[in-house]
Amino acid sequence: MIFVTVGTHEQPFNRLLEYMDRWAHEHGEEAIMQTGCSSFIPRFSRCERFYTREDMSRLTDEARIVVTHGGPCCYTKVLHAGKHPVVVPRRHEFGEHIDDHQVEICREFERRYHNIILVNDINLLGGTLENYDVIVEGMNDPIGLSHNDEFCEALSGIAGRLFE
Repeated sequence: MIFVTVGTHEQPFNRLLEYMDRWAHEHGEEAIMQTGCSSFIPRFSRCERFYTREDMSRLTDEARIVVTHGGPCCYTKVLHAGKHPVVVPRRHEFGEHIDDHQVEICREFERRYHNIILVNDINLLGGTLENYDVIVEGMNDPIGLSHNDEFCEALSGIAGRLFE
């Protein structure tokens, strides 16, 4: 199953939903979509405008592939679930956002961490999905961006020194 999420931004992301609905149908893939404020209603895929946090986590865990918009909160949650997200940033030229900050942030994130699959040209999305398993083989660990353990260890050291 492929899970597609477009977040909660008030501008529609019909371009991604239309592409994924058609692609999944043509390739015999089950797709479940979180459509948010988009006006497109998938014909072949199950969908809800919004899912609960618990359902989002469950769908992310169950999915073979997660396709998300370029909001960092969305794709970092996929990374923390141990998966490499396919990220399609919203674009200003298509009325999907107020500017192209998602494109810029995603490019920098991909450059720094090499653990997301950035798709700037939606015409390349199908090939990316078809080759997903091969693409992720050479990528960095999806969970490698968390520094919680190092932070907790450093904080514990500081607290320990305060009580010496």
